[in-house]
Amino acid sequence: MSATPSKLRHPLLWVPSLYLAMGIPNITVSVVSAILYKNLGYDNETIALYTSQLYLPWVLKPLWSPFLEPFKTKRWWVLAMEFLMVATIGLVAFMLPLPDIFRLTLAFFWITGFASATQDIAADAVYMTTLPAREQAKYAGVQGMFWNAGAVLTSGLLVWLTGRLHDGLHYDWTKSWMIIMGLIATSMLLCAIWHLRVLPVGAPSHLHGGGLGDAVRSLRETWVSFFKKKSIWMMLTVIFFYRFGEGFVEKFGPLFLLDEPGAGGLGLSNTTMGPIYGVYGTIGFIVGTLLGGFFAARFTLRRSFVWLALALNIPHLTYYLLSLWLPHSAWMVGVLVTVEKFGFGFGAVGMMLYMMQQIAPGDYQMSHYAFATGVMAATKWITGSVSGMVYAAFHHNYQHFFLFVLAVSVPPVLLAWAAPFPHRTEDSSPPPTD
Repeated sequence: MSATPSKLRHPLLWVPSLYLAMGIPNITVSVVSAILYKNLGYDNETIALYTSQLYLPWVLKPLWSPFLEPFKTKRWWVLAMEFLMVATIGLVAFMLPLPDIFRLTLAFFWITGFASATQDIAADAVYMTTLPAREQAKYAGVQGMFWNAGAVLTSGLLVWLTGRLHDGLHYDWTKSWMIIMGLIATSMLLCAIWHLRVLPVGAPSHLHGGGLGDAVRSLRETWVSFFKKKSIWMMLTVIFFYRFGEGFVEKFGPLFLLDEPGAGGLGLSNTTMGPIYGVYGTIGFIVGTLLGGFFAARFTLRRSFVWLALALNIPHLTYYLLSLWLPHSAWMVGVLVTVEKFGFGFGAVGMMLYMMQQIAPGDYQMSHYAFATGVMAATKWITGSVSGMVYAAFHHNYQHFFLFVLAVSVPPVLLAWAAPFPHRTEDSSPPPTD
C-alpha cells in the first residue's frame, strides 16, 4: 500500500472513485443503519438517538487528525481505512443473525464510522493538496456527484433490493440485510483495489517523517494555529449552522417516509422508498452539486454564498408540504423529495468550498480542514441526537416537526450573508489593473 503511482493521474480517474468510497460508508452508517433498525422493529426515538451517536467519529476528527500528519502518506491512510471498512461492514452482516444484534451491530457500525472519518481526513487532503483552488472548484460538482452516487447505491438501490428480497422472495429482514451488508462490503473492496492503482499520494505535511513527539507537538500547534486564524469563530459559526435544518430532515426524512399513515407518515415500502429517496432524490442532489459547483466557479464563492445557502434551506418546505398533504401518489412524493435533495446538493457546494478555501489554508491544511468538517459533523450529531426529543415534544406530529425545521432554516441564510472571507481565492486570475 505504500507504493506510489508512477505518475500523476488525471483527476477524473480518481476523484469520482475516491468520493464514491467516502459516500458509501458514510451513508451506510448515518442513513442505512436507521432504515435497517426500522425494518427490524425499533422505535423512532431509539433509532434517532443511537444512530446519531454513530456520527461522533466525524465530530472528533480534530482530536486525531494531527497524528496522521507525520506518519505514512495520505494515500496510505485512505487505502488502510478502506480495507478496514471492508472487514467491519462484512462483520455487521455476520452479526445480524446473533442474539443482542443491536449492540453488536452498533459496535461495528461505530468502528466503520471511525475508519470512514479517518478516510475522509486523508482523502480530502489528497484532493486539496493535489489540485489548486480553481481545480477544486471545477471538480467540486464531480466530488459531490460521486459522493452521492454512494448514497444512490446504499440508501437507494440496495434499500430497494431489501424490499425485493423481503416482499418478492419472502426472505426475513435479517437475511435480506445480511445480503445487502455483504454487497456494501464488496463495493468498498472494489474501490480499494482500484485506488491501489490510481490514487495520488498527495503533498506531504511539513511534519512528514517525524515521530510521536512530532505528532503531539502537531496536535498542540494545529489547535493553537487554528484558533489564531482571522475571523475563525465567525467562520465556525457559519459552518455549524449552515446545514442545521438539513440535519433534522436527514435523520427523520426516511423515518417519515416509512412510518405508517396512522402515525402521520407516508407508509412507503422499502421498494418504493429506495428509488424515491435513494435514487431519484440523490440524482437530484447530484445534478444540484454539479450546477452548484459551476455556479460557484462562475461567480466566485464570495458572490454566490448567500444564494447557495438559500438554495439549501428553502426546499425544506417540501417535507412540511408532504406532512400536510400526506399524498398517496408516489410520483408527487418523488418530485418533492427530489426538489429538496436538489436544493441540498446545490447549496452544500458552498459549505465545502468555504471550508476548503477560507478555513483550511495554512501549514496544517489537512488537519484544519478536518477541524472544519468536525464542526460540520457536530451539527449532524447534535441535530440527529435531539431530533427524537423534538419529535416527541411535538407529540409525534410530523407536521409540527417539519414546521420547526423551517424555522431553524432561517439563521443559516443570515449567517451566510454575514460570513467573513479572509482569503482571496481568485488567485488563478491576474489582479485588476488601473
